[in-house]
Amino acid sequence: MTAIKHALQRDIFTPNDERLLSIVNVCKAGKKKRNCFLCATVTTERPVQVNVVKVKKSDKGDFYKRQTAWALRDLGVVDAKDAVKENPEFDLHFDKVYKWVASSTVEKNTFISCIWKLNQRYLRKKIDFINVSSQLLEESVPSGENQSVAGGDEEAVDEYQELNAREEQDIEIMMEGCEYAISNAEAFAEKLSRELQVLDGANIQSIMASEKQVNILMKLLDEALKEVDQIELKLSSYEEMLQSVKEQMDQISESNHLIHLSNTNNVKLLSEIEFLVNHMDLAKGHIKALQEGDLTSSRGIEACTNAADALLQCMNVALHPGHDMLHAVKQQQQRFSDLREQFARRLASHLNSVFVQQGHDQSSTLAQHSVELTLPNHHPFHRDLLRYAKLMEWLKNTDYGKYEGLTKNYMDYLSRLYEREIKDFFEVAKIKMTGTTREGKKFATLPRKESAVKQETESLHGSSGKLTGSTSSLNKLSVQSSGNRRSQSSSLLDMGNMSASDLDVADRTKFDKIFEQVLSELEPLCLAEQDFISKFFKLQQHQSISGTTTNEAEEMDGGTSSRLYSSGVPQTISSEKDMIRQMMTKIFRCTEPELNNLIALGDKIDSFNSLYMLVKMSHHVWTAQNVDPASFLSTTLGNVLVTVKRNFDKCISNQMKQMDEVKISKKSKVGILPFVAEFEEFAALAESIFKNAERRGDLDKAYIKLIRAVFVSVEKVANESQKTPRDVVMMENFHHIFATLSRLKISCLEAEKKEAKQKYTEHLQSYVIYSLGQPLEKLNHFFEGVEARVAQGIREEEVSYQLAFNKQELRKVIKEYPGKEVKKGLDNLYKKVDKHLCEEENLLQVVWHSMQDEFIRQYKHFEGLIARCYPGSGITMEFTIQDILDYCSSIAQSH
Repeated sequence: MTAIKHALQRDIFTPNDERLLSIVNVCKAGKKKRNCFLCATVTTERPVQVNVVKVKKSDKGDFYKRQTAWALRDLGVVDAKDAVKENPEFDLHFDKVYKWVASSTVEKNTFISCIWKLNQRYLRKKIDFINVSSQLLEESVPSGENQSVAGGDEEAVDEYQELNAREEQDIEIMMEGCEYAISNAEAFAEKLSRELQVLDGANIQSIMASEKQVNILMKLLDEALKEVDQIELKLSSYEEMLQSVKEQMDQISESNHLIHLSNTNNVKLLSEIEFLVNHMDLAKGHIKALQEGDLTSSRGIEACTNAADALLQCMNVALHPGHDMLHAVKQQQQRFSDLREQFARRLASHLNSVFVQQGHDQSSTLAQHSVELTLPNHHPFHRDLLRYAKLMEWLKNTDYGKYEGLTKNYMDYLSRLYEREIKDFFEVAKIKMTGTTREGKKFATLPRKESAVKQETESLHGSSGKLTGSTSSLNKLSVQSSGNRRSQSSSLLDMGNMSASDLDVADRTKFDKIFEQVLSELEPLCLAEQDFISKFFKLQQHQSISGTTTNEAEEMDGGTSSRLYSSGVPQTISSEKDMIRQMMTKIFRCTEPELNNLIALGDKIDSFNSLYMLVKMSHHVWTAQNVDPASFLSTTLGNVLVTVKRNFDKCISNQMKQMDEVKISKKSKVGILPFVAEFEEFAALAESIFKNAERRGDLDKAYIKLIRAVFVSVEKVANESQKTPRDVVMMENFHHIFATLSRLKISCLEAEKKEAKQKYTEHLQSYVIYSLGQPLEKLNHFFEGVEARVAQGIREEEVSYQLAFNKQELRKVIKEYPGKEVKKGLDNLYKKVDKHLCEEENLLQVVWHSMQDEFIRQYKHFEGLIARCYPGSGITMEFTIQDILDYCSSIAQSH
């Protein structure tokens, strides 16, 4: 191992100015055994660098080469694996962990010991040694300055010093002066020793010769020490004087600091006092206004408002920490609280008095509106109360309990006032609705007092606003006063549901105007009250939308709520919307029931009034919902609209029920059925009412139901008819339906119009063919037999050879129908048709013309059969087509 160490020093480390201190023969753990050497080296130049070098034997020869080098400062951990048992394995943690197996445990311990010493000397214990025996490390600790490292190598490291150029030059001069310096080193060393002794003696003599000078020097030193002592005494005196000055300056500095601190505190105290005085001092004028201010005049209200705002600012001032502990501040806050309580109580009492007085004042004006169909105007009262709006906002922010009490009192007073006004208003509307019949006569119920009229009208509806009972006195009176349109519809009127034609158009127009006026009066009243509530009670409403005025937008609110008040002040916009809605519901609680009563009365007077009410109510609901779909007005009108829609549906259902229950006379011809004429009247009325209406879809659905019921009922009556042929009933009524639909141009009934035309055409053709079979009955039977033989396979030219259909039989049948007989038969047919058809529909000429065409078609058909089946026989009819035209024309003219 020593030879290898010298070889490595010579070949590898000396050229690199490095000295090899320790070596260990190792191989990598867990791999194929390939030996290498780990060397601990130091550089000869300063600063010293310590490295761990991996040296490997070359594959091409016996020389060694340097493979890898790590700086010792990069070594983090040395792991000896086991501190007790002998284990040749150890790990070195550089940038990664390198696992090695030494050739012997001794070499491993020697190498680790060298690493420890180098770490102690150069790295100051930055490397962690784990699983290393403590004895090994203790032995490695140096006990003296000349302690050897790794068998004397460390001593060499410590004592070795490189010669500089001057020293090398002096040694060369000495060696040149002694020729045997190289050949006889001992003699050279002995010579040098003798010369050194000579120099030492000369030095001692020189020192002894300078003793006198030394004594002089010592004397000078003593004198110098005395001067130093004197200087020190002066410095001490100076220091004492400076200490006194320093103490005085410290006192002055401390005094200045206290003065500055006092000034600072005074400035801060003044600032705090000014803050409290500026923010918590209420002017005497404000105090007087709060205590004695006039709440009836505009100037007094303005002064009270300014004083209340100033008081609120003083009470809401943000005090600095510690202010609330000052006795004066507590007194002022208590004074403010007393003023607030006193003024809030005085304000609430005054507003309650204003609410009561307003109720009395408005009641005195009701007599002016008892005759006219108008509602009292509350604008003056609203205008007067809006002067207190800012004070109400102040009360809401400072004393919510009193604000809540005022709100409840306002609702109580106003609900009673509006209830009287609205009920009287609706009473006038009911009287105007039921005031006259079609002829202008008064109803029998009108001479009674208004209370009796009210009781009568209230008895016309149930709790839900729907009509109850079978037949009212109003219906009976109206039926008695109006003439029957025709005798066929009298049975329908007895059922208690009046036909639309039994009331004059003027009466319906009057009802429509009254109902529109009722809605037009109610709508601005509700909107004005809602706008006032929002402004007076300072409640947030829904924001305005495009296309509406500012006032209209402010008059609407949204949202729903199950409570009107909360324990604290409402904090959200939605809760304030709910409060407006609930206040409006309580104030106008009688509006919806009264509207339902009026609707029930109008429906009772004439069921067709539901059409007018549906259109008007739909328009007002649509207008209200465009502003705010959740407002009180929109919700109330929407609820009433449901009742109107039910009455409309009931009207349609009653008409369909009439169709099912219709009875026709067995002794008279049917003609146009009553429900067909009533459908025409209904459709014409509905089209005039629903022109450009929002609820057109409801009418279209009703049309479909009614027209299908009409179709079914017409067929039912036609099948039951005994006096009038079925085809005539179907033809006339479907012609009337087709004419009605063509005239009104109802788009949703286009399919039914085509169907009506088809049914009319089919039954017209059927009636004509059936009727024409009678005038030439024998001739018809004869040619039917001819066609039957041809259908059986007999050739047309061979039919004449059949015994029952020969030429003699044909001539015999033709002689039975001379022109005179034919004209007589046609005349009888015309009379019969005239007897079947009704005058109202005026279809006689249409039917007669169709019969003429059909007769001519049959004539041509008979002539063709004669030409084909009896060729060359010369047999012809005893009348011509021109004769037929003359007969038909003369018969029509004669009748």
